[in-house]
Amino acid sequence: MEGATQNPITIVTLLALAGVFLWLHFTNGSGTIRLWLAGALVAAAIILLLPSLEFSLPDWMQPLESLPKIQLGLDLQGGTHLLLEVKLQEAIKTSLRRRGDDIEREAKDNKLTPPLSSQNPDGSLLIKLTNPGESSAFQDLMSRAFPDLTMAPAPNQGGAYVANFNPQEAMQIRTNAMDQALETIRNRIDQLGVRETTVAREGENDILVQLPGIQDPEQAKELIGKTAVLEFKLLDDKHAVADAVRQGPPAGDDILYGPPQAGGPPPYLVESPVLMTGDVVTDARVREGGRMEGPYVEVRLNRRGTDIFAALTSQNVGRNLAIVLDGTVYSAPVIKEPIPGGDVQITGNFSFEEAHNLAIVLRSGSLPAPVEIIEERTVGPSLGRDSIRQGELSFVVGAIAVLAFMAIYYSGAGILADLGLILNILLLVCVMAALQATLTLPGIAGIVLTLGMSVDANVLVNERMREELRAGKSPREAIKTGYERAWSAIRDSNISTFVAGLILFQFGTGPVKGFAVTLCVGVLTGVFSCFVVTRAWYDWKISMRRLTTISV
Repeated sequence: MEGATQNPITIVTLLALAGVFLWLHFTNGSGTIRLWLAGALVAAAIILLLPSLEFSLPDWMQPLESLPKIQLGLDLQGGTHLLLEVKLQEAIKTSLRRRGDDIEREAKDNKLTPPLSSQNPDGSLLIKLTNPGESSAFQDLMSRAFPDLTMAPAPNQGGAYVANFNPQEAMQIRTNAMDQALETIRNRIDQLGVRETTVAREGENDILVQLPGIQDPEQAKELIGKTAVLEFKLLDDKHAVADAVRQGPPAGDDILYGPPQAGGPPPYLVESPVLMTGDVVTDARVREGGRMEGPYVEVRLNRRGTDIFAALTSQNVGRNLAIVLDGTVYSAPVIKEPIPGGDVQITGNFSFEEAHNLAIVLRSGSLPAPVEIIEERTVGPSLGRDSIRQGELSFVVGAIAVLAFMAIYYSGAGILADLGLILNILLLVCVMAALQATLTLPGIAGIVLTLGMSVDANVLVNERMREELRAGKSPREAIKTGYERAWSAIRDSNISTFVAGLILFQFGTGPVKGFAVTLCVGVLTGVFSCFVVTRAWYDWKISMRRLTTISV
């Protein structure tokens, strides 16, 4: 299972019930109340799992359809798996080519003869001075205006220099290129309307794309390879947005929406003409603003974009300029004054995260570097159904074997342990549903493993109780001592397993992470249900003075 989004209401409900239960357990609270809480946990778990079951709910239960549900992963539902390699070195080469244009413009602005720049086969920038007598002034200009570049004399070429980005800037460009590629590909994949897609970074320069239910990889590959469309448009300040939403937009306008929010995406009434496109944006970065303003986004335009933007802002002071990526309005700042230079500041009382996301969007007008598909797999739906049947069979066979063994070998105590195991699996699947997790084959394997590990706690407790009874202790003393003596072994084994799961989650990818999530959640629910809940049963019998013997 791989985590997706979280549903806070269901998670808080489960945590609240479990928290009260644990508090009563460690404070020797009433066994009766603990049993009632266990019943409430079972009821809550069943209700949460109803939407995930494959049958239609009656009309009076339709509100439950809004509850989170478990989704089937690529290996169970079928679909397309792609591993993309982003050629990050090409992003550095592109940035260096653009920097060559900036150097020529900066030299002209400083009354120097513009140098000639070209790119070497290794990607470095070759700068040739057309006036060698300006060498000293040119070097001073470079150190002052371009501190992110390192320069060295070109071998065997007088009056020429080789420029490269310094290591810090090169790393920043690579990071920005990966962020931009991820954002662009996510925006394109969202247009497919597929739920539970996976678009995630893998390693240094790879992107994993998983599309459950998509059987045509060519469609996905064509979509990913396209260039995202970044546009700058003016908002229509002469008509009301609410009227346009109800009656349709006026001629020459379009209704666009912002990113999804809690109350729904906000609508914008935007003039249809495209004033500027994203191909003029060379860079966008977050800068720290004043205490009152907060962070802002600094955008750098190329020469053509600078001219267009200067005319645009001069003619539309006081109006809102919409920044639109793939039809979504990400920001609509007010043009406060004409902006003649190539550096633009976008303010809007942003949080740092909002400013960072906006900077990524502004850099997402096109893929920053070529993307190559290095791995491609298509999982058919029939294979997914076979996987589901095999996973279900393995779980059912394993569960029946464990439950039968416990009931036969430990009699009444074994049956109580079986109830704890059933509650463990129920809580495990319920938690994964509350997290809206994706069920995969490794996730099913994790559930089967959790089943085997959970019974270990009850085996230890039952064996300790047997030893105490053989030593001549009363049933009450045998229960208390048995749980206390078994706790240290149960604690240590589960902590080591939990840490192993965290390591798998931290350093694993894809299916390994799904297995790790199930394992970690299963450890927590296993200790709770098979150790804490079963103890509540014995405490209740002791409080009711009904414990005379132990069937173990």
